[in-house]
Amino acid sequence: MGLLIIGVILLVVLSAFKSVPNFPLKSTTPIRIVAIGLIIIGLLSATIVQIGSGEVGVPVLFGKVNGQILNSGLNVVNPLCKVEMFDVKTQNYTMSAVHDEGERVGDDAIRILSSDGLEVTMDITVLYRLSAAEAPRMLREIGADMVYKDKVVRPITRTKIRDNAVYYTAIDLYSVKREEFQSRIFTSIEKDFKQRGLILEQLLVRNISLPESVKLTIESKINAEQESQKMQFVLQKEKQEAERKRVEAQGIADYQRIISLQLTDKQLQYEMIKAYQELAKSANAKTIILGNSKSPVILDGK
Repeated sequence: MGLLIIGVILLVVLSAFKSVPNFPLKSTTPIRIVAIGLIIIGLLSATIVQIGSGEVGVPVLFGKVNGQILNSGLNVVNPLCKVEMFDVKTQNYTMSAVHDEGERVGDDAIRILSSDGLEVTMDITVLYRLSAAEAPRMLREIGADMVYKDKVVRPITRTKIRDNAVYYTAIDLYSVKREEFQSRIFTSIEKDFKQRGLILEQLLVRNISLPESVKLTIESKINAEQESQKMQFVLQKEKQEAERKRVEAQGIADYQRIISLQLTDKQLQYEMIKAYQELAKSANAKTIILGNSKSPVILDGK
């Protein structure tokens, strides 16, 4: 556009010199050619607009947004239009208590009140992007690219987190219901973002800080639960051992009962012979005589 204006100015000046008496008009020919060239180049540069990857453009003619969307690449537009660029890639907005970690310098963590009246501090990261189709509406209602960070992303996120935190105790937020809370605020924020042309991709509750007294209470509770689980394990083990001994005793009793019912004199004699055979194998055993005087049995260890 600047080259176009310069070319037009040169032609106007040359036209003014035509009225000057005895002015050498032939000497202005090179200047006239340069002016026309600047106008042509200016028109081309103002007519053709390049949109980068991950961006869209919104033409604005004399302050009016007509709703047209320019996608990545080369686009032909009205040379009188001004093109506002919007980044449609994934953005992140961090609110953290750590210095220089978030969007704002210093402690920017979100402080909320839980249902039990305790103050809880949270570090949050919001991952989102602008819907390309909503870029013209974003320009009309909110403003140029990235203005919506402070006008939409920050206030909605902080407000919805505070609104939903009142349904949870501090201990629940810190431990058992942290995932439930994160899912709940994601749904709430996603709805509001969508109404304003933003797409919420992910909401990360990065850190939750509690008052020191509450931390000590939680640690004591966790330790007590661990001790209780340990004791339950010991009791279960003792029960299993008692059951093992009971089964073992029952087996021995059943064995003795069976033996007492089925044991005969011949069985006893057979068992006695086996025992003496083992005895005869001893280095100290020489000769063992079994039975009565009528039918003795001689076992020699040699």
